[in-house]
Amino acid sequence: QLQASGGGLVQPGVSLRLSCTASGRTSSTNTMGWFRQAPGKEREFVSLITWSSTYYADSVKGRFTISRDDTKNTVYLQMNSLKPEDTAVYYCAATGGRGFYTATQAYPYWGQGTQITVSS
Repeated sequence: QLQASGGGLVQPGVSLRLSCTASGRTSSTNTMGWFRQAPGKEREFVSLITWSSTYYADSVKGRFTISRDDTKNTVYLQMNSLKPEDTAVYYCAATGGRGFYTATQAYPYWGQGTQITVSS
């Protein structure tokens, strides 16, 4: 089970950090990812982290940083310089596989989603 938190309404240019805490077997969280879905659009990959590597979508590279604290079974997404186009529902996801999985189908476990709205 994944529990995401940290969303909200923010102005452009500010920072926000999302958290996603996993419960259950740690082997199910070898790779954890963040996805987002804007209104009327497909859910898209944002970032992922394995035990040793990270990977980002081009749209967030240099602005977002993913990290994990395995003592807390939690993955974070630090989002800086937020833009209106970052507005979406953000979902965390997990899989027992180890790899750079950017497709939603690769993740069997999903959090409930948290809304981020970037607007002035």
